[in-house]
Amino acid sequence: MRTGVRDPRPVAGSAGGPRLAESTPRPEGRRGRGATANPGARFEPARREAFADGWEPEASAPLRTEVRPERTASVITRNTSPDIPFDRSLNPYRGCEHGCIYCYARPTHAYLGLSPGLDFESRLFTKPEAARLLARELAAKGYRPETLAIGTSTDPYQPIEREHRLIRAVLEVLAEARHPVSLTTKSDLILRDLDLLAPMAERNLVLVAISLPTLDPHLSRRLDPRAPRPDRRLSAIRALAAAGVPVMVNVSPIIPGLTDHEIEDLLAAARTEGASRIGHALLRLPGEVGDLVADWFSEHYPERKDRAFALLRQARRGQENDSRFGHRFRGEGPYAEMIRQRVRLAGRRLGYEFGRLALNREDFRRPGAQLNLF
Repeated sequence: MRTGVRDPRPVAGSAGGPRLAESTPRPEGRRGRGATANPGARFEPARREAFADGWEPEASAPLRTEVRPERTASVITRNTSPDIPFDRSLNPYRGCEHGCIYCYARPTHAYLGLSPGLDFESRLFTKPEAARLLARELAAKGYRPETLAIGTSTDPYQPIEREHRLIRAVLEVLAEARHPVSLTTKSDLILRDLDLLAPMAERNLVLVAISLPTLDPHLSRRLDPRAPRPDRRLSAIRALAAAGVPVMVNVSPIIPGLTDHEIEDLLAAARTEGASRIGHALLRLPGEVGDLVADWFSEHYPERKDRAFALLRQARRGQENDSRFGHRFRGEGPYAEMIRQRVRLAGRRLGYEFGRLALNREDFRRPGAQLNLF
């Protein structure tokens, strides 16, 4: 297998036709991965295309995960988006080994000169100084506490956290500072940190969101292949709730024609295990995600592809993606409104709480600050 350089302009395609075919590795080489392709980064001046010339090996070697450290001057990211209920976030990892094909963070790998496809889930970056930098930022004189969102881009409890323990160190800083935090994850690895989360919950300092887009283990293995099975996520909800930690079930993304029929069952299962709040979002296809998802459908569910994209366009003003504030997560039109109504009605029937959970900001104490004895 050799590579050639080709015109770097985007590959044309539509939901009904093939996409990314020139960058699709052999199936045996990407076993256990979510993406079916590894397209070039959009900012690169050239694109490499594999072509068969009779010299390719009989089988591709399994794609291995590479992890590299990244040096940063700060770790808190600020935003002013009206769509999300927080103004600051922290992500100790770039890329995510869970391999969720629908991940809206995939396009960020292009800024590193890497592919939003298989590179995103196999070429990962850590921020080893995250806890130290966080403590320094929280100790700054002008800092004012608000809920710090963790897991907004990549999963803080992805497999490499077992070794690197970055989120564990971050939580230790937040617990000492009595700083409010929300955590979003698909992994039951979060239970490792119950000794920190339970005491924080007693002070109303933490909310955990468990992402659960499907209850079907077969579908989950294709959608997010290295994330824990749905039953393990439900068990995590049960253990967190039993320890007094408030849990939101994040029914996201809702994928038209593929997972939308599960909404009520998902909410019922999570409520039975102790979830008390709901988060949901319609599938988003920013940047390269649209082509990656279309290629994924072509390989795994070709018979559902056209319907899925037709419903998505119906909710996105005729486009596959709508980046406007106020619309990008929920969509508009009859289909999007039907989804909202189903979530609302099922949530009320099951006894979920609605509205934002206000976490405690009053007990904040700056890291390293001496206690006032007088």
